[in-house]
Amino acid sequence: MNGHAIDLSAIGAVVFDSDGVVTDTARVHAAAWKHVFDGFLRGRSAPFDIRADYVRHVDGRPRLDGLRTFLASRGITLPAGSADDEPGAPTEHGLGRAKDLEFQAQVDKYGVAAFPSAVALLHELRRRGCRTAAVTSSTHGRKLITGAGVAHLFDLVVDGNDAALMNLPGKPDPALFLEACRRLDLQAARAAVVEAALPGLEAGRKGGFGLVVAVDRNGRAAEMRELGADLVVRDLSELEVRGRVPVS
Repeated sequence: MNGHAIDLSAIGAVVFDSDGVVTDTARVHAAAWKHVFDGFLRGRSAPFDIRADYVRHVDGRPRLDGLRTFLASRGITLPAGSADDEPGAPTEHGLGRAKDLEFQAQVDKYGVAAFPSAVALLHELRRRGCRTAAVTSSTHGRKLITGAGVAHLFDLVVDGNDAALMNLPGKPDPALFLEACRRLDLQAARAAVVEAALPGLEAGRKGGFGLVVAVDRNGRAAEMRELGADLVVRDLSELEVRGRVPVS
């Protein structure tokens, strides 16, 4: 046994961020952003760097929040525009729509897959009586979870559509994670969060969750611990499950 474990005597539910933790879609989001940002930045600034810029400024945030955060890092401010702006128009909504269309095109062309280690962990958690939820700021969350063939492994999904309907702020605010706990009728202190994005780890800490697990796919273990991760693993296959959820 190693020290990377979820103890189900203390944890009754696990809330997973979906992009980059359950589904291999974070790289698709990053590629779509690079396609859009590089076209916009040409002649204005250096190209978008997937490893540095995506992880630092965009990953885990709602679409327009990530866009604003990245552009601000380059000293660029755009008018908000409106949801009717043409994709690629030099407004927040215009670039956001272009990114969304590029992302959808890539998913439609190549599909979406779940990480085998995430699937194995979900099966093991549920076998031991643990409830599970998927959370994502993406408005495509339910479609992606279903497309990856793992919808049956979650008690519920909270995605960007829920956030919009309920006016919930995005990460690093813990509102989405806390909404999952509310629907599970469980206090955050009795739940674990599993995240790969830096804002999500901060959200887990702010939300008072009983355990925050980081999946480090970009060599940022030290920073993840500083932001609130209790455990850092390179892959979910390193994570053990101990005990069972007590029957109430």
